[in-house]
Amino acid sequence: MSSPEPRASGPALTVRLANARELETWDDLTVHPGGGHVLQSMAWARHRAAMGWRPHHLVLSDGSAALALERPWPVIGGGGVYIPRGPIPAGDAGTMAARVDALATWLGAHGVDVVATDAEVPAASGYGARLAERRFHPIEEFQPSRHRYTLPLGEGADEGAIFAGVAKSTRQRIRSAERDGITVVRHDAALTAPVPGAPAATADPGDGFSAPGASPADASDAALDRFYDLLLATGERRGFGFGPRPRALAWWRAALAARLLVLLEARSPDGAVIAGLILYRHGGRLSTVHSADDAASRVLHPGALHLLRWRAIQLAIREGCAEMDLGGVDLVGSRHEPRPGEPMYGLAEHKRAFGAVWLELTGAHERVLRPWRYAVGRAAARLMRTRSRG
Repeated sequence: MSSPEPRASGPALTVRLANARELETWDDLTVHPGGGHVLQSMAWARHRAAMGWRPHHLVLSDGSAALALERPWPVIGGGGVYIPRGPIPAGDAGTMAARVDALATWLGAHGVDVVATDAEVPAASGYGARLAERRFHPIEEFQPSRHRYTLPLGEGADEGAIFAGVAKSTRQRIRSAERDGITVVRHDAALTAPVPGAPAATADPGDGFSAPGASPADASDAALDRFYDLLLATGERRGFGFGPRPRALAWWRAALAARLLVLLEARSPDGAVIAGLILYRHGGRLSTVHSADDAASRVLHPGALHLLRWRAIQLAIREGCAEMDLGGVDLVGSRHEPRPGEPMYGLAEHKRAFGAVWLELTGAHERVLRPWRYAVGRAAARLMRTRSRG
Protein backbone atom coordinates (compact mmCIF):
# COMPACT_ATOMS: atom_id res chain seq x y z
CA MET A 1 0.00 0.00 0.00
CA SER A 2 1.41 3.40 -0.92
CA SER A 3 1.60 6.21 1.61
CA PRO A 4 -1.01 8.98 1.30
CA GLU A 5 0.06 12.16 -0.42
CA PRO A 6 0.74 15.02 2.03
CA ARG A 7 -1.74 17.85 2.11
CA ALA A 8 -0.61 20.72 -0.10
CA SER A 9 0.55 23.76 1.86
CA GLY A 10 0.85 26.18 -1.08
CA PRO A 11 1.10 26.41 -4.86
CA ALA A 12 2.65 23.36 -6.49
CA LEU A 13 6.28 23.80 -7.45
CA THR A 14 7.16 23.78 -11.11
CA VAL A 15 10.50 22.75 -12.63
CA ARG A 16 12.33 23.89 -15.75
CA LEU A 17 15.77 23.66 -17.31
CA ALA A 18 18.21 26.37 -16.29
CA ASN A 19 18.65 29.21 -18.73
CA ALA A 20 22.00 30.49 -20.04
CA ARG A 21 22.42 33.09 -17.29
CA GLU A 22 21.68 30.54 -14.58
CA LEU A 23 24.17 28.11 -16.07
CA GLU A 24 26.88 30.77 -16.01
CA THR A 25 26.32 31.32 -12.29
CA TRP A 26 25.25 27.77 -11.43
CA ASP A 27 27.53 27.36 -8.42
CA ASP A 28 25.99 30.48 -6.86
CA LEU A 29 22.72 28.52 -6.70
CA THR A 30 23.96 25.12 -5.56
CA VAL A 31 27.48 25.30 -4.07
CA HIS A 32 28.20 28.61 -2.36
CA PRO A 33 24.95 29.12 -0.34
CA GLY A 34 24.68 27.63 3.14
CA GLY A 35 24.32 23.86 2.87
CA GLY A 36 25.64 23.86 -0.71
CA HIS A 37 27.74 20.99 -1.97
CA VAL A 38 30.58 20.48 -4.45
CA LEU A 39 28.73 17.51 -5.98
CA GLN A 40 26.06 19.97 -7.15
CA SER A 41 28.67 22.04 -9.00
CA MET A 42 29.18 22.70 -12.69
CA ALA A 43 32.62 21.11 -12.39
CA TRP A 44 31.09 17.86 -11.11
CA ALA A 45 28.44 17.93 -13.85
CA ARG A 46 31.14 18.19 -16.51
CA HIS A 47 33.21 15.47 -14.91
CA ARG A 48 30.28 13.05 -14.79
CA ALA A 49 29.21 13.96 -18.33
CA ALA A 50 32.65 12.85 -19.53
CA MET A 51 31.90 9.46 -17.94
CA GLY A 52 28.60 8.96 -19.74
CA TRP A 53 26.11 10.62 -17.38
CA ARG A 54 23.57 13.13 -18.68
CA PRO A 55 23.40 16.28 -16.50
CA HIS A 56 20.10 18.09 -15.99
CA HIS A 57 20.45 21.58 -14.49
CA LEU A 58 17.01 22.17 -13.01
CA VAL A 59 15.49 25.31 -11.49
CA LEU A 60 12.33 25.30 -9.39
CA SER A 61 9.69 28.02 -9.19
CA ASP A 62 10.75 28.92 -5.63
CA GLY A 63 14.22 29.91 -6.91
CA SER A 64 16.02 26.76 -5.73
CA ALA A 65 18.02 24.60 -8.11
CA ALA A 66 19.46 21.10 -8.36
CA LEU A 67 21.85 19.12 -10.51
CA ALA A 68 20.32 15.78 -11.53
CA LEU A 69 22.58 13.20 -13.16
CA GLU A 70 20.91 10.67 -15.45
CA ARG A 71 22.41 7.31 -16.35
CA PRO A 72 20.54 5.97 -19.40
CA TRP A 73 19.76 2.25 -19.47
CA PRO A 74 21.40 0.36 -22.32
CA VAL A 75 19.17 -0.88 -25.17
CA ILE A 76 15.73 -0.36 -23.56
CA GLY A 77 15.72 3.43 -23.10
CA GLY A 78 14.80 5.32 -19.97
CA GLY A 79 17.27 5.63 -17.12
CA GLY A 80 17.94 6.36 -13.49
CA VAL A 81 18.73 9.72 -11.91
CA TYR A 82 20.90 10.60 -8.93
CA ILE A 83 20.65 14.07 -7.36
CA PRO A 84 24.06 14.10 -5.62
CA ARG A 85 23.87 15.72 -2.19
CA GLY A 86 20.88 17.68 -3.38
CA PRO A 87 18.68 19.53 -3.48
CA ILE A 88 20.77 21.50 -0.99
CA PRO A 89 19.08 22.02 2.40
CA ALA A 90 16.99 25.18 2.70
CA GLY A 91 13.73 25.62 4.57
CA ASP A 92 11.85 23.13 6.72
CA ALA A 93 11.55 19.39 6.09
CA GLY A 94 8.23 19.70 4.29
CA THR A 95 9.57 22.35 1.93
CA MET A 96 12.63 20.28 1.08
CA ALA A 97 10.56 17.15 0.48
CA ALA A 98 8.23 19.12 -1.80
CA ARG A 99 11.23 20.13 -3.91
CA VAL A 100 12.37 16.52 -4.30
CA ASP A 101 8.82 15.52 -5.19
CA ALA A 102 8.61 18.22 -7.88
CA LEU A 103 11.98 17.19 -9.32
CA ALA A 104 10.96 13.53 -9.42
CA THR A 105 7.69 14.41 -11.13
CA TRP A 106 9.48 16.46 -13.80
CA LEU A 107 12.11 13.78 -14.37
CA GLY A 108 9.47 11.06 -14.59
CA ALA A 109 7.67 13.07 -17.26
CA HIS A 110 10.93 13.15 -19.19
CA GLY A 111 11.46 9.39 -19.26
CA VAL A 112 13.29 8.70 -16.00
CA ASP A 113 12.39 5.49 -14.13
CA VAL A 114 13.93 6.04 -10.69
CA VAL A 115 15.15 9.09 -8.76
CA ALA A 116 17.62 8.93 -5.88
CA THR A 117 18.65 11.73 -3.54
CA ASP A 118 20.99 12.01 -0.56
CA ALA A 119 20.84 15.63 0.56
CA GLU A 120 22.71 16.20 3.82
CA VAL A 121 19.71 16.92 6.04
CA PRO A 122 19.80 16.15 9.78
CA ALA A 123 17.69 13.14 10.72
CA ALA A 124 16.20 15.06 13.64
CA SER A 125 14.47 17.42 11.18
CA GLY A 126 11.86 14.80 10.27
CA TYR A 127 12.88 14.97 6.62
CA GLY A 128 12.84 11.18 6.29
CA ALA A 129 9.18 11.02 7.26
CA ARG A 130 8.33 13.77 4.77
CA LEU A 131 10.13 11.83 2.04
CA ALA A 132 8.15 8.71 2.94
CA GLU A 133 4.94 10.70 2.43
CA ARG A 134 6.21 11.41 -1.08
CA ARG A 135 6.78 7.69 -1.77
CA PHE A 136 10.57 7.74 -1.30
CA HIS A 137 12.18 4.89 0.64
CA PRO A 138 15.64 4.53 2.24
CA ILE A 139 18.42 2.88 0.25
CA GLU A 140 22.13 2.19 0.78
CA GLU A 141 24.44 5.17 0.44
CA PHE A 142 26.15 6.29 -2.75
CA GLN A 143 28.86 8.07 -0.77
CA PRO A 144 31.12 6.23 1.70
CA SER A 145 29.40 7.57 4.83
CA ARG A 146 25.86 8.59 5.74
CA HIS A 147 26.58 10.66 8.83
CA ARG A 148 29.43 13.00 9.77
CA TYR A 149 31.39 14.60 12.59
CA THR A 150 30.92 18.34 12.69
CA LEU A 151 32.74 21.12 14.51
CA PRO A 152 30.47 24.19 14.69
CA LEU A 153 32.48 27.40 14.40
CA GLY A 154 30.03 30.25 14.14
CA GLU A 155 30.61 33.89 13.32
CA GLY A 156 33.78 35.37 14.76
CA ALA A 157 35.18 32.02 15.93
CA ASP A 158 38.45 32.44 17.82
CA GLU A 159 41.37 30.12 17.02
CA GLY A 160 42.60 30.18 20.60
CA ALA A 161 39.21 29.23 22.00
CA ILE A 162 38.71 26.46 19.44
CA PHE A 163 42.20 25.10 20.13
CA ALA A 164 41.49 25.11 23.86
CA GLY A 165 38.53 22.82 23.15
CA VAL A 166 40.80 20.23 21.53
CA ALA A 167 41.70 17.26 23.76
CA LYS A 168 44.96 17.78 25.67
CA SER A 169 46.72 14.76 24.14
CA THR A 170 45.82 15.98 20.65
CA ARG A 171 47.09 19.49 21.39
CA GLN A 172 50.35 17.96 22.55
CA ARG A 173 50.71 16.00 19.32
CA ILE A 174 50.05 19.11 17.26
CA ARG A 175 52.68 21.10 19.16
CA SER A 176 55.12 18.21 18.95
CA ALA A 177 54.72 18.06 15.16
CA GLU A 178 55.37 21.79 14.94
CA ARG A 179 58.51 21.47 17.08
CA ASP A 180 59.68 18.57 14.91
CA GLY A 181 59.63 20.88 11.87
CA ILE A 182 56.62 19.38 10.09
CA THR A 183 55.42 21.86 7.49
CA VAL A 184 51.98 22.03 5.89
CA VAL A 185 51.90 22.94 2.21
CA ARG A 186 48.63 24.42 0.95
CA HIS A 187 47.66 23.61 -2.64
CA ASP A 188 44.76 25.97 -3.25
CA ALA A 189 43.76 27.98 -6.32
CA ALA A 190 42.20 30.50 -3.93
CA LEU A 191 45.73 31.75 -3.25
CA THR A 192 45.65 33.39 -6.67
CA ALA A 193 41.92 33.71 -7.45
CA PRO A 194 39.05 34.90 -5.25
CA VAL A 195 36.50 32.56 -3.70
CA PRO A 196 32.86 33.69 -3.30
CA GLY A 197 32.26 34.58 0.33
CA ALA A 198 35.94 34.18 1.25
CA PRO A 199 38.61 36.82 1.91
CA ALA A 200 40.25 38.47 -1.09
CA ALA A 201 42.81 36.41 -2.98
CA THR A 202 46.36 36.58 -1.71
CA ALA A 203 49.63 34.89 -2.52
CA ASP A 204 50.24 34.50 1.23
CA PRO A 205 49.15 30.99 2.29
CA GLY A 206 48.64 32.19 5.88
CA ASP A 207 50.33 31.60 9.20
CA GLY A 208 51.17 27.93 9.66
CA PHE A 209 51.03 27.14 5.94
CA SER A 210 53.66 27.06 3.20
CA ALA A 211 52.98 27.78 -0.46
CA PRO A 212 54.01 25.18 -3.06
CA GLY A 213 57.52 25.68 -4.35
CA ALA A 214 58.48 26.58 -7.88
CA SER A 215 59.79 23.13 -8.88
CA PRO A 216 57.71 20.68 -10.95
CA ALA A 217 57.71 18.29 -7.96
CA ASP A 218 55.89 20.96 -5.93
CA ALA A 219 53.20 21.62 -8.54
CA SER A 220 49.63 20.80 -7.60
CA ASP A 221 49.30 18.11 -10.31
CA ALA A 222 52.30 16.27 -8.89
CA ALA A 223 50.98 16.72 -5.35
CA LEU A 224 47.61 15.21 -6.25
CA ASP A 225 49.35 12.25 -7.87
CA ARG A 226 51.40 11.72 -4.69
CA PHE A 227 48.28 11.92 -2.59
CA TYR A 228 46.62 9.20 -4.67
CA ASP A 229 49.54 6.87 -3.86
CA LEU A 230 49.27 7.73 -0.18
CA LEU A 231 45.51 7.13 -0.24
CA LEU A 232 45.91 3.72 -1.89
CA ALA A 233 48.41 2.63 0.78
CA THR A 234 46.12 3.89 3.54
CA GLY A 235 43.21 2.00 2.00
CA GLU A 236 45.16 -1.23 1.99
CA ARG A 237 45.81 -0.83 5.73
CA ARG A 238 42.25 0.08 6.60
CA GLY A 239 40.50 -2.27 4.20
CA PHE A 240 38.91 0.09 1.69
CA GLY A 241 39.40 0.44 -2.04
CA PHE A 242 39.51 3.42 -4.32
CA GLY A 243 38.62 4.18 -7.93
CA PRO A 244 40.98 4.32 -10.93
CA ARG A 245 43.79 6.88 -10.80
CA PRO A 246 42.88 8.76 -14.04
CA ARG A 247 39.30 9.27 -12.90
CA ALA A 248 40.24 10.47 -9.43
CA LEU A 249 42.96 12.81 -10.66
CA ALA A 250 40.74 14.28 -13.37
CA TRP A 251 38.12 15.22 -10.81
CA TRP A 252 40.56 16.54 -8.21
CA ARG A 253 42.27 18.74 -10.80
CA ALA A 254 38.95 20.12 -12.04
CA ALA A 255 37.73 20.83 -8.50
CA LEU A 256 41.05 22.46 -7.56
CA ALA A 257 40.91 24.70 -10.64
CA ALA A 258 37.34 25.69 -9.71
CA ARG A 259 38.59 26.66 -6.21
CA LEU A 260 36.33 24.00 -4.69
CA LEU A 261 39.13 21.73 -3.46
CA VAL A 262 42.12 22.24 -1.19
CA LEU A 263 44.97 19.77 -0.73
CA LEU A 264 47.08 20.03 2.42
CA GLU A 265 50.38 18.13 2.53
CA ALA A 266 52.37 17.43 5.69
CA ARG A 267 56.08 17.28 4.95
CA SER A 268 58.87 16.09 7.20
CA PRO A 269 61.98 18.28 7.74
CA ASP A 270 63.70 16.49 4.84
CA GLY A 271 60.82 17.36 2.49
CA ALA A 272 59.16 13.94 2.35
CA VAL A 273 55.35 13.95 2.13
CA ILE A 274 54.09 11.94 5.10
CA ALA A 275 50.38 12.80 5.22
CA GLY A 276 47.71 14.51 3.18
CA LEU A 277 44.20 15.88 3.49
CA ILE A 278 41.74 16.79 0.74
CA LEU A 279 39.02 19.30 1.60
CA TYR A 280 35.97 20.59 -0.24
CA ARG A 281 35.12 24.29 0.04
CA HIS A 282 31.35 24.73 -0.19
CA GLY A 283 28.19 25.81 1.59
CA GLY A 284 29.87 27.92 4.27
CA ARG A 285 32.11 25.09 5.45
CA LEU A 286 35.23 23.10 4.69
CA SER A 287 34.61 19.36 4.45
CA THR A 288 37.13 16.58 4.91
CA VAL A 289 36.92 14.28 1.87
CA HIS A 290 40.02 12.08 2.09
CA SER A 291 42.85 11.72 4.59
CA ALA A 292 45.92 9.54 4.24
CA ASP A 293 49.30 9.11 5.89
CA ASP A 294 52.48 7.12 5.60
CA ALA A 295 52.45 4.26 8.13
CA ALA A 296 56.24 4.17 8.49
CA SER A 297 56.39 7.85 9.44
CA ARG A 298 53.99 7.45 12.37
CA VAL A 299 56.81 6.38 14.69
CA LEU A 300 58.95 9.45 13.98
CA HIS A 301 56.09 11.93 13.44
CA PRO A 302 52.93 10.65 15.16
CA GLY A 303 51.33 14.10 15.15
CA ALA A 304 51.47 14.80 11.40
CA LEU A 305 47.81 14.02 10.68
CA HIS A 306 46.74 15.84 13.85
CA LEU A 307 48.59 18.93 12.64
CA LEU A 308 46.93 18.67 9.23
CA ARG A 309 43.46 18.55 10.77
CA TRP A 310 44.21 21.52 12.96
CA ARG A 311 45.48 23.51 9.98
CA ALA A 312 42.25 22.67 8.14
CA ILE A 313 40.26 24.01 11.10
CA GLN A 314 42.38 27.15 11.14
CA LEU A 315 41.71 27.68 7.44
CA ALA A 316 37.96 27.25 8.01
CA ILE A 317 38.04 29.82 10.82
CA ARG A 318 40.00 32.31 8.74
CA GLU A 319 37.57 31.98 5.83
CA GLY A 320 34.64 32.66 8.15
CA CYS A 321 33.11 29.19 7.80
CA ALA A 322 30.20 28.26 10.02
CA GLU A 323 31.38 24.67 10.28
CA MET A 324 34.37 22.40 9.91
CA ASP A 325 33.10 19.08 8.60
CA LEU A 326 35.47 16.31 9.69
CA GLY A 327 33.75 13.70 7.57
CA GLY A 328 32.13 10.39 8.38
CA VAL A 329 33.26 7.09 9.84
CA ASP A 330 30.23 4.82 9.42
CA LEU A 331 30.38 1.90 7.02
CA VAL A 332 28.03 -0.32 5.04
CA GLY A 333 26.16 -2.49 7.55
CA SER A 334 27.23 -0.25 10.43
CA ARG A 335 25.49 3.09 10.01
CA HIS A 336 25.89 4.23 13.60
CA GLU A 337 28.46 6.05 15.67
CA PRO A 338 31.29 3.55 16.23
CA ARG A 339 31.43 1.80 19.59
CA PRO A 340 34.52 0.57 21.48
CA GLY A 341 35.97 -2.48 19.75
CA GLU A 342 34.51 -1.66 16.32
CA PRO A 343 36.87 -1.07 13.37
CA MET A 344 36.24 2.67 13.01
CA TYR A 345 36.19 3.52 16.71
CA GLY A 346 39.78 4.80 16.71
CA LEU A 347 39.10 7.21 13.84
CA ALA A 348 35.92 8.38 15.56
CA GLU A 349 37.89 9.10 18.75
CA HIS A 350 40.48 10.98 16.70
CA LYS A 351 37.78 13.29 15.29
CA ARG A 352 36.01 13.74 18.62
CA ALA A 353 39.33 14.84 20.09
CA PHE A 354 39.07 18.02 17.99
CA GLY A 355 35.74 18.87 19.60
CA ALA A 356 33.64 17.45 16.76
CA VAL A 357 30.21 15.99 17.49
CA TRP A 358 28.30 13.24 15.71
CA LEU A 359 25.63 14.52 13.31
CA GLU A 360 23.10 11.94 12.17
CA LEU A 361 21.79 12.61 8.67
CA THR A 362 18.71 11.34 6.86
CA GLY A 363 20.67 9.38 4.26
CA ALA A 364 19.93 8.26 0.71
CA HIS A 365 16.38 7.68 -0.54
CA GLU A 366 14.86 6.77 -3.86
CA ARG A 367 11.49 6.76 -5.57
CA VAL A 368 10.78 4.17 -8.26
CA LEU A 369 8.57 5.67 -10.94
CA ARG A 370 8.36 2.74 -13.41
CA PRO A 371 9.12 -0.50 -11.55
CA TRP A 372 9.16 -2.79 -14.60
CA ARG A 373 11.58 -0.68 -16.65
CA TYR A 374 13.69 0.02 -13.55
CA ALA A 375 14.14 -3.73 -12.97
CA VAL A 376 14.89 -4.47 -16.64
CA GLY A 377 17.18 -1.44 -16.94
CA ARG A 378 19.27 -2.45 -13.94
CA ALA A 379 19.61 -5.98 -15.26
CA ALA A 380 20.70 -4.66 -18.66
CA ALA A 381 23.25 -2.34 -17.04
CA ARG A 382 24.70 -5.22 -14.99
CA LEU A 383 24.96 -7.36 -18.11
CA MET A 384 26.80 -4.63 -20.01
CA ARG A 385 29.25 -4.14 -17.13
CA THR A 386 29.93 -7.89 -17.01
CA ARG A 387 30.59 -8.00 -20.75
CA SER A 388 32.91 -4.97 -20.59
CA ARG A 389 34.99 -6.71 -17.90
CA GLY A 390 35.09 -9.99 -19.79
